[in-house]
Amino acid sequence: MKKSSVVLLLAILISQACGQSPSLVKADGRSSEVQIHATPFISPSNTILTRFQIPEGYERKVTDSSSFATFLRNLQLKEKDAPVKYYDGRIKPNNKVYAAVVDLPIGKRDLHQCADAVMRLRAQYLYEQKKYDSIHFNFTNGFLADYSNWRSGKRIVVKGNLVEWKPGGLPSDSPEDFWKYLEMVFSYAGTASLEKEMKSIALSEMRIGDVFIQGGFPGHAVIVVDLAVHKTTKEKTFLLAQSYMPAQEIQILHNPNHTGSDAWYDLSDISNSLITPEWTFDRTHLKRFSN
Repeated sequence: MKKSSVVLLLAILISQACGQSPSLVKADGRSSEVQIHATPFISPSNTILTRFQIPEGYERKVTDSSSFATFLRNLQLKEKDAPVKYYDGRIKPNNKVYAAVVDLPIGKRDLHQCADAVMRLRAQYLYEQKKYDSIHFNFTNGFLADYSNWRSGKRIVVKGNLVEWKPGGLPSDSPEDFWKYLEMVFSYAGTASLEKEMKSIALSEMRIGDVFIQGGFPGHAVIVVDLAVHKTTKEKTFLLAQSYMPAQEIQILHNPNHTGSDAWYDLSDISNSLITPEWTFDRTHLKRFSN
């Protein structure tokens, strides 16, 4: 389970950051209805934007080249049919869970789980944009872990229930030191803390980069990585990505409500709940980063 044993309370909370797989049943008790899309929407190309062809009648809206949405759409994918790997190299059985695998390293420790993947993508985008002061996350106990302090050479020290910054390194924004910062965040932050940092968004206002997140012990989070709008009806369809536990590579999810290899989720299908292969979210669980 989840990760550090330095603080018993934090370890207990973290150990339950992601949860067990739910059954495919709507919140009102009705079984989900299987939907059918007429064509497969997957090609051998190597980014989300190029591999996942949009359904007929839809169009992708143009996004700013420096936006989080563009960053997510252009995530590199592993070759078609590549399996998801756990942190220790074992392969995650697919069982219609994922349609593609994001080509990003996740380290060798059992840290990169559900909320961690969301934080990692957001932090990676800001890091590449050199918006270092915007990279910050709260630990489960409320401690603010900001990258600016880490980048200046300070390090986070945990003693009992006390968490504080102390001198411990050299000023650096190297990729190696940035990853060490992320692993510290992964160790002490999770769905419970991340949910509190984000603001609620109405489903109708959904955009790329928004997150379905249920904070708690257990909890789970998936992120919207692409979106298209119907040219006539203006209905939205979207793609979701997640990590899970044990720590594993980021994956683009299949839609269990559709047949075949379809990965697109229709906003109009969400009545009370959003059903994904390994979790069911309430319609009120859609959140957005504040910064």
